[in-house]
Amino acid sequence: MAMDRHDKEKEMASVLLSSLYADVISPPQIRDGFVMLLESADDLAVDILDAVDILALFVSRAVVDEILPPAFITRAKKTLPESSKGYQVLQTAEKSYLSAPHHAELLERRWGGSIHVTVEEMKKKIADLLREYVESGDTFEACRCIRELGVSFFHHEVVKRALVLAMEIQTAEPFMLKLLKEAAEEGLISSSQMVKGFARLAESLDDLALDIPSAKTLFQSIVPKAISLGWLDASFMKSSCTDGEAQNEDKKLNQYKKEIVTIIHEYFLSDDIPELIRSLEDLGLPEYNPIFLKKLITLAMDRKNREKEMASVLLSALHIEIFSTEDIANGFVMLLESAEDTALDILDASNELALFLARAVIDDVLVPLNLEEITCKLPPNCSGSETVRMARSLITARHAGERLLRCWGGGTGWAVEDAKDKIMKLLEEYESGGVVAEACQCIRDLGMPFFNHEVVKKALVMAMEKKNDRMLDLLQVCFNEGLITINQMTKGFTRVKDGLDDLALDFPNAKDKFSFYTEYAQKKGWLLPSFGSSATEALPTAAAS
Repeated sequence: MAMDRHDKEKEMASVLLSSLYADVISPPQIRDGFVMLLESADDLAVDILDAVDILALFVSRAVVDEILPPAFITRAKKTLPESSKGYQVLQTAEKSYLSAPHHAELLERRWGGSIHVTVEEMKKKIADLLREYVESGDTFEACRCIRELGVSFFHHEVVKRALVLAMEIQTAEPFMLKLLKEAAEEGLISSSQMVKGFARLAESLDDLALDIPSAKTLFQSIVPKAISLGWLDASFMKSSCTDGEAQNEDKKLNQYKKEIVTIIHEYFLSDDIPELIRSLEDLGLPEYNPIFLKKLITLAMDRKNREKEMASVLLSALHIEIFSTEDIANGFVMLLESAEDTALDILDASNELALFLARAVIDDVLVPLNLEEITCKLPPNCSGSETVRMARSLITARHAGERLLRCWGGGTGWAVEDAKDKIMKLLEEYESGGVVAEACQCIRDLGMPFFNHEVVKKALVMAMEKKNDRMLDLLQVCFNEGLITINQMTKGFTRVKDGLDDLALDFPNAKDKFSFYTEYAQKKGWLLPSFGSSATEALPTAAAS
């Protein structure tokens, strides 16, 4: 309804969604609602001429207001046909709005709404009013200032910052507890916002303990006080871990850290990526993937260039096999948050972290937009933000790709074009009468298992070009030997599928051939089950990558 009305109503709709988020509408419901909008974008465009642009603004605004995660765009793209209006909406949001300089501020003011303050500015206002309150002790004035902010859906930030200040300044604790009690009794801060503020602090206690060693003890003493005085709902204790559960979680995490240190050291000795991946899968704790990344790079930074190169190569392999982009981005956030502590032991930590970040972008482990997301998760003006800026400069420098691939001087540090050339040559030699075993050995000698999807892609394209299905025999042997994994095989097929329109210009029967290859691969078990559901649907409308 807002899309078909004026800017005032569009702004009101965005503010309302932020107000309802978490308290009334759960995060999965917000996500599903936006997915439904994207799926009906073609119909909306019939009645609303600029529906694509308006919907792109609503999606972008939801990301800026933190009611949709930035990863929503990438995930939603995978569920929509590339020819659909919904896909265009996501592309417009990503390229035109979320990648623009100062995009958060521009989007929040786009519809000239009543809230002309960015999230960062609002956090600063909250921090300032709480500090003034500590100095004055005037609870009535502090409550008036909170009310004047006009962001009842963001009061969890007031709760979180008040509690942090109570931990940082011993004399501030009674003031903060009094303020939160008054705000709760007045109905100024709702019960759900109070619980949410406590929950957010509970989640960040490990990081907080680096600056305030007694943070966990202080938090554990504040929670029962707040519940007994009636301004924190007792449900908080039920929803959060009991002390025993928390201790078990700490033990589990400490044990995990010990085991991954051993795994990483063994990898530095053996250079065996498949073995490391097997070891991680055996641990069965994917929720700790960001912690593994942090430990890997921290250990590599304290060693020679060989280990740094091995860490970068491993990241690419992990991204293909078992780590999500979110895992990797969160691992870098953890590294950057503790950058100042790391610099005490490793003098050049900031520069080296910037190189790791930039190299991750060059290796397609992260995309440039992820750097923006990482910055947003860091405290403003921290040394980690400066490291991200340094990484951006490295990426935009002339010949950045080749330089960064060689930054550690490692064995795999040739340019991507070199690797593609080597793959093409070995496939041509095999096609002209070579031996399967020799071709497999050449693929092995490349030493780039995370890049084997390029072997699959080039083999399929060559099979179309030569009208010879001999390449399928090579792929079968590679798959049987575990040389090309199911993930790499699926990625290779996906890349061919994405470029079918272009291929059809050179090979008119490309789509028919690809359908044949796909059916063959599925019979042989080369592809992930998820590929089958989307591959055939996408063939008639596949867009060039």
